[in-house]
Amino acid sequence: MTRTTPQRPVDIEQVIPELSGYRGVGTRLHPRPGVPGPEQSSVGGPLLWPAGEPWPHCAEPHKRRFGERISEVRLTRKLLAAGPTEEEYELLRSFRRGRHAPWLTDTDPIPLLAVAQLYARDVPGLTLPGEADLLQIFWCPFNAHGADRNVGVHLYSRKASDVTEVLADQPEPEVVGRAEYVPEPCVLHPEEVTEHQWGDLLPYSIRALLDDWEDWEDEDAVSYQFDLSIPPGWKVGGFAPWPSTGPQDVVCECGQPMELLVTVDSREWDRGTRSWVPLEDRAVADTQVNTPTRIVVGRGGRLMIFVCSVDRAHPHRVVLQ
Repeated sequence: MTRTTPQRPVDIEQVIPELSGYRGVGTRLHPRPGVPGPEQSSVGGPLLWPAGEPWPHCAEPHKRRFGERISEVRLTRKLLAAGPTEEEYELLRSFRRGRHAPWLTDTDPIPLLAVAQLYARDVPGLTLPGEADLLQIFWCPFNAHGADRNVGVHLYSRKASDVTEVLADQPEPEVVGRAEYVPEPCVLHPEEVTEHQWGDLLPYSIRALLDDWEDWEDEDAVSYQFDLSIPPGWKVGGFAPWPSTGPQDVVCECGQPMELLVTVDSREWDRGTRSWVPLEDRAVADTQVNTPTRIVVGRGGRLMIFVCSVDRAHPHRVVLQ
């Protein structure tokens, strides 16, 4: 089923024509639970990974013995979704965080966890280097990487037609730092949408016009930030939101500005962004359909992956909001 973003409740460019210069396009991915195959764009599905190519590993020094068994994470979700029996409840109550991989040292390589793969043919606006037409996203599911102590995100780009035999048994780590870093298999329903720049990044003159237009006394009134600027949910491209820190300059090690590649969101919408609920999901908008991937990043926010605007071989950056 396709997903259709409703028309915005206000055509803000009719109200403030100057905003036409701050219009952009992003692609909402609309992940929904399913059974994707390696030939499909997906979150949490099997990857089109060559049988003869080593699976990527994390070798950065950090503790990797303690956490939750990935097998128990998946079983817990399965049983809770079906409605567990009393015996199954007892089994679930026995699951604990713990030192489930005592044989691992802090530097033993562990398999990265496959998070998503995106085919350029499916996702408008997805740009990849050279002849690549497939982006594959992995992470090491422990808050132990970099100065910000985030998950360790790894990107791989390839030409899909070069893969002649797909790796059947795709490795996973034994233990994950958080159950919320294990994606539920989802198929995608990409949709291009129009968006507008984050309010704090607009010129002062336009912000002043928005301040005059906003109805600050009515909590149900249309809001530029929540209804007219940047859609929630998983997304490729478009503008970056900055609700936690305010705008940041995301600059490559070469000194060039970086651009937003992918947004990983903990929710497809929340109470403040209900106007973005797809038409097809309106009847179930108050259920857990807004958390299809089961991924939660940070304290329930977004993880944004930025890449160099000049040379994609330069290291990417990850920002949490």
